[in-house]
Amino acid sequence: MDRIFDLAIIGGGINGCGIARDAVGRGNSVFLCEMNDLASGTSSWSTKLVHGGLRYLEYYEFRLVREALIEREILWQIAPHIIRPLRFVLPHHAGLRPAWLLRLGLFLYDHIGGRHLLPPTRTVDLTRDEVGKPLIKNRYVKGFEYSDCFVDDARLVVLTARDAADRGAEICTRTRAVEIRQADGLWNVTVEDDGSGARRTVRARALVNAGGPWVEEVLASGAGVNARAKVRLVQGSHIVVKKLYDHDRAYIFQNADGRIVFVIPYQGEFSLIGTTDRDYDGDPAKVKATEEEISYLCASVSEYLARPVKPEDVVWTYSGVRPLYDDGASEAKAATRDYVFELDTPGGVPLLSIYGGKITTYRRLAEEALERLAPYLPSAKASEGWTGKAPLPGGEMDVSAVDALAAELVRDYPFLSAAHASRLAHAYGTRATKVLGSAESIGDLGKSFGATLTESEVRYLMANEWALTAEDIVWRRSKLGLRMSAAEISALDEWIAAHGLSGERPLREAGGRP
Repeated sequence: MDRIFDLAIIGGGINGCGIARDAVGRGNSVFLCEMNDLASGTSSWSTKLVHGGLRYLEYYEFRLVREALIEREILWQIAPHIIRPLRFVLPHHAGLRPAWLLRLGLFLYDHIGGRHLLPPTRTVDLTRDEVGKPLIKNRYVKGFEYSDCFVDDARLVVLTARDAADRGAEICTRTRAVEIRQADGLWNVTVEDDGSGARRTVRARALVNAGGPWVEEVLASGAGVNARAKVRLVQGSHIVVKKLYDHDRAYIFQNADGRIVFVIPYQGEFSLIGTTDRDYDGDPAKVKATEEEISYLCASVSEYLARPVKPEDVVWTYSGVRPLYDDGASEAKAATRDYVFELDTPGGVPLLSIYGGKITTYRRLAEEALERLAPYLPSAKASEGWTGKAPLPGGEMDVSAVDALAAELVRDYPFLSAAHASRLAHAYGTRATKVLGSAESIGDLGKSFGATLTESEVRYLMANEWALTAEDIVWRRSKLGLRMSAAEISALDEWIAAHGLSGERPLREAGGRP
């Protein structure tokens, strides 16, 4: 109770965890609470891209696009296991944006963001190139192929939190902030444990409200807070279908309504399609893809693909609410994706609320947040940015080394299939050996839950990555839920309960290296 933190953070999405990691690495003491699981809100329901945002050029968001383009390669280099380059094919659609405009946009995209590692744009003859084969014959003749990156969004959040905890931050999941108030020149944050209902008060010199869609609710739980900024909730839904084509490129399709839809190779056997843009009014925790959105996404890609996609082809949907800054734009698709800070200092004690932002720029957002808070933080190292050079856990390797790491795992653990080793390499990077330990056979990894998920991995996730339930494990720490049956997932929850692990919460309030 006597401890006073330099910084308390409410919200365990990418922005909250990014700020926690950066702040603790500069010598500040940090407390973070998240009312659910890490990345259980907006951060795990993205389109899984680290990208400049080609379409934002149309809205003259040059600063945002440039910052995001620079960040692509920085993030790829600090987390090459969970981020990889991806080539996107943009077919020219007669009657929509003219080819010269697309070419100009891609020229800017290639040149304003300091691209060094990713290959440049090329023009594609869709009548001859293999990327034209899945498209409707003779309708699309010309296209462009450019670079961006794919990211495992939920793992990016968890690994950022893990690194913050390794450096001394206290990370509490399933812990809700129920009241914020100032007293004696400090913030007093009352938090409640979701499992036991136990409450405690955390004291801090500065407070960050990274509540995402709940940013205004957090402010409402405080006395004397005069927030002015408004959040605009925009729903984005995605569908997943069985793999639509054999090559490894993604597509970006233009729609007649001005929106764009991506088709992305996903988890080896699937294609991910998204996203929608619609204003949302309701509880962000209850958001679901509607039948109308599913039909819209199917119709959008069927305008291009020779094999139409129908709602009955959908094997999984997910939907999230983006907490965008309300800049008064008339349409959801035009609302800014840039981030906005609001610094309130009731009684001279700083409260920084975050609106908007996107996964790609989370690291820069964290740096800027700490610049705003620097006058209030005691650490002498408070002005030094460092997160663009230090790898995330498991990312201590060259950007091209993930396949070599998977091959090394097969060599060292010959009982692993190539697919199993590849999955572990892409999820855990150089920490995959911590999951496998001294195992000499598949049996040594303990109970098998299906889809290559073993007891050893489950125990690792619960001890080191704050996982508590089957949902945490198969839909956020991995996407094995796509390959596991409902019975297998249910059996995993039963096993967790039977072994008493759900009550243990091993490193949930954790510093200390795993």
